[in-house]
Amino acid sequence: MTSKELLQEAESLRDTLLTERRTLHQHPETGFDLRFTKDYVKQKLTAMGYAPTDCGKAGLVVLAGGKKPGKVFLIRADMDALPMEEEADVPFAARNGNMHACGHDMHTAMLLGAARLLKAHEEEIRGTIKLMFQPAEEIFEGSHDMIESGVLENPRVDAALMIHVMAGMPFPAGTVVVSAPGVSAPAADYFAIKVQGKGCHGSMPNTGIDPLTAAAHILIALQEIHARELALGDRAVLTIGTMNGGTASNIIPDTVTMGGSLRTFDEETRGFIKERMAEIAQGTASAFRAAAEVTFGSGCPTLVNDKELSVCARSYLKELLGDGKVFSAAELAAMGGGKASKTAGSEDFAYVSQEVPSIMLALAAGQPEKGYCYAQHNPMVKFDEDVLCGGSAVYAYTALRWLEEHPE
Repeated sequence: MTSKELLQEAESLRDTLLTERRTLHQHPETGFDLRFTKDYVKQKLTAMGYAPTDCGKAGLVVLAGGKKPGKVFLIRADMDALPMEEEADVPFAARNGNMHACGHDMHTAMLLGAARLLKAHEEEIRGTIKLMFQPAEEIFEGSHDMIESGVLENPRVDAALMIHVMAGMPFPAGTVVVSAPGVSAPAADYFAIKVQGKGCHGSMPNTGIDPLTAAAHILIALQEIHARELALGDRAVLTIGTMNGGTASNIIPDTVTMGGSLRTFDEETRGFIKERMAEIAQGTASAFRAAAEVTFGSGCPTLVNDKELSVCARSYLKELLGDGKVFSAAELAAMGGGKASKTAGSEDFAYVSQEVPSIMLALAAGQPEKGYCYAQHNPMVKFDEDVLCGGSAVYAYTALRWLEEHPE
């Protein structure tokens, strides 16, 4: 099978992929609550001749190949949506209060396409390709849950790949950007700060302890971490997004809660900031006779791209798509006259990348001049469906070629 033949086979799946993507788009579900999505994907995989296996709270795994000895390559698609009303002008818009505003319906449809391609060429696979259909990426919990449930074992995964579609990019649809070696997406941590005071009447502040004043000073003090405690190269963003307290204008409340997020590109920096956040919150609150507690909820580590896999993926995809449709992050930076950029968005495939050599690919899926003006997580975002066939081929071909070049 040649790369040209695989692309032609992928193109023959166009109508099927469109139907599946639009069905998934009209039934968006969030987190681990993917009852329709999981059942739909399982039905499609079973009809292809696979035996889907449940993994974790809502994940699915199937194996392609295994008829010849070799290594194991994992390809992953996330399936969950966001809890937001869709405003995109498409005839198949969702109407249930959720929206596939990050393109995970595209990823799932493309991996189903790859499953068909791999099943048709199963006898040729030199090893095993593991297909990972993952829930709960948007809350940074699905990948970790599937790893804890054994997705990287039985058989043990040797390398892994993910694709993310990108709307509003100034590149022709179907262009692939291969991440540079090293960290390409930051660690993410969501946190809450509870400030405990003592409520009282607004006319008698001396009888209580004002948590609002303490919270305000904590918010300002936290910004000093970035301004005065990090080195020039320590990239980080600490954001307080919510502050809630009080029910009436003449009452000093008992408590105030703040919520925020932290993004870092280095695990040591991540740990340092989290430690200082707790110290600053508690110390500042104490200065105002209040108490503060910092708790960290869901999050994920940095996404690390393997050097050798980055080089291989670029080479394979140039074979598949041609020089003009595949770029490394460094090549794009050189074309633009700047540095290779890192995305500010976190990605919970990072958990996989911490365990096995991994690579993240960005797939351009909509140019602004062609009406795709909005980026991910916007209620108006649309994705160019012309990339579905090519994306399916990218999944399948990269896995096939890596196994071919990396025998046991």
